[in-house]
Amino acid sequence: MQTALADFIKDTPDGREADRILRTCVHCGFCTATCPTYQLLGDELDGPRGRIYLMKQVLEGAPVTAKTQLHLDRCLTCRNCESTCPSGVQYGRLVDIGRQVVEERVERPLSERVVRMLLKEGLTSPLFTPALKLGQLVRPLLPKVLRNKVPAARHAGSWPTRSHARKVVLLEGCVQPAMTPNINPATARVLDALGIETVRAARAGCCGAIRHHLNDHDGGLADARRNIDAWWPHLSGANAAGAEAIVMNASGCGAMVKDYGHLLRHDAAYASKAARISALTMDLAEFLPPAADALRTALRETTPQRVVFHPPCTLQHGQKVRGAVEALLAALGAEVLPFGESHLCCGSAGTYSVLQPELAYPLRDRKLVHLLTPRPELILSANVGCITHLQSGTEVPVEHWIEWVDRRLHPRP
Repeated sequence: MQTALADFIKDTPDGREADRILRTCVHCGFCTATCPTYQLLGDELDGPRGRIYLMKQVLEGAPVTAKTQLHLDRCLTCRNCESTCPSGVQYGRLVDIGRQVVEERVERPLSERVVRMLLKEGLTSPLFTPALKLGQLVRPLLPKVLRNKVPAARHAGSWPTRSHARKVVLLEGCVQPAMTPNINPATARVLDALGIETVRAARAGCCGAIRHHLNDHDGGLADARRNIDAWWPHLSGANAAGAEAIVMNASGCGAMVKDYGHLLRHDAAYASKAARISALTMDLAEFLPPAADALRTALRETTPQRVVFHPPCTLQHGQKVRGAVEALLAALGAEVLPFGESHLCCGSAGTYSVLQPELAYPLRDRKLVHLLTPRPELILSANVGCITHLQSGTEVPVEHWIEWVDRRLHPRP
């Protein structure tokens, strides 16, 4: 672990040594004020400082136990602590290393291993879509705990057919096309209205975040390499009429793909390609705001609507994109309502709501109290996990913000 941590520190902007960063963190504690699990449990070991202390013990040769694993598992990897940290510690990368080391030394119970295997292989499988459709058919008969994980069927709109000189590549994702099937077509329709063609790379799949955050780093890197190979022929450097950017409409995928350059920095065959992929990757919240005037001109629906926007942690803390969506929505006629604790995680966090439901649902309910206080007509977000998790706790519609923009451009009859 010491080698891994030293390598981690070598890649941080100020180049501090691993031992010093660990010792400094445990004497600060600014992060505890914004850590969702610490706020919920009040246990120092369920906050960033406590988890760093546990990793420091491992580094110094202390026994690694299931209790150590539990406290690291409870971390949402929301990276709110990174936004709060006055020293710029990249906690997300640090906890990834710690989790992997502990995973190698502590054998999980069989039941946990089976669930994690099903999540890694099932959510990324081509069989996920038919399995979800079957679940939706019997959804009313399912117990509540399962019904929460099977969203009601949603309509998928048509994909535009026009070609344009300007092009972007879109990662369709692994679960998003099945769980929220209108997000990708809505993205393509909005871009089409701006004269931009959306390219789908047939062999691209899961961004790798599911495997990576379940401590299968090799599997996550294999997903990353497959996507790089799928996207590379479509980019402007390899093709004179290629895409100018890789656009993400799922903020969790965006955070992961922007990290490809770091994750593959030591891979001689992929390092330079991964760095370029990361540099070309933009969240939709970054790509669209410069086109706000053109979008406003193209609007066909201008009736104001009261909305709240829940910024996923992967957008505001992972990618450091803040305020862009709210400003764009307001420019297009939304009354964007303020609410409390917008910085805190909703409890979805990829597979977290499945693996840690006793924490995920209280976090969801706490988030919904704040989101619903200003009485919005609609809750908007930017990641399929947040959308599905929040919708399981409220009757107020929850959808991706690009779907709202699409309806302003293409009103339904």
